[in-house]
Amino acid sequence: MQHDASDRRSGAGRLIFLMGPSGSGKDSILEASREQLAAAGVEIARRVITRSAEARGEAAHGVTPQQFAALLAQGAFAMHWQANGLDYGIAVQVDAWLQAGRPVLVNGSRAYLAEARARYPDLLAVLVEVSPEVLRERLLARGRETAAQIEQRLARNARLQHTSDPTVHVLDNSNRLETAVAGLFTLLRETGVLPGAT
Repeated sequence: MQHDASDRRSGAGRLIFLMGPSGSGKDSILEASREQLAAAGVEIARRVITRSAEARGEAAHGVTPQQFAALLAQGAFAMHWQANGLDYGIAVQVDAWLQAGRPVLVNGSRAYLAEARARYPDLLAVLVEVSPEVLRERLLARGRETAAQIEQRLARNARLQHTSDPTVHVLDNSNRLETAVAGLFTLLRETGVLPGAT
């Protein structure tokens, strides 16, 4: 179900579209930032995913492909995409939050960025990056995929890794998680999503 971005009120909050390869640590950054984001008035959208195991590390809702298709047909999603053989959806609740003037953080997809930006032209695009070596180690350590699936994820990451889009802000998470979290809040302040200067 597509929505017209022009329907959004001028006083709407800003969508923070967090992207990055599986294993880059998006979920870890979100979890480590959750309390501080909530205290700052930032809503974190809950993802609906067609695999319950994918929900580990975040407050996601795992559903079957049939349940996802039914939700999609009901118009339950503001955004939805497929990646790595899974379906992902973001509930329409995010639009109410945005219209109420609250910033909303979404755990998104690099391949969906253009569609998300068409719907939310003022979104803040944040790309979490890690070195290929660190990414491989993290994917192996979590034991969620086969070796072949890991290679597919690494190949997909290589295709999507580099962006020449100056509006995409890169957040390095190759080292300490605390550093990436601090970088996220610095970015939110510098871009005016949160008040105050760093």
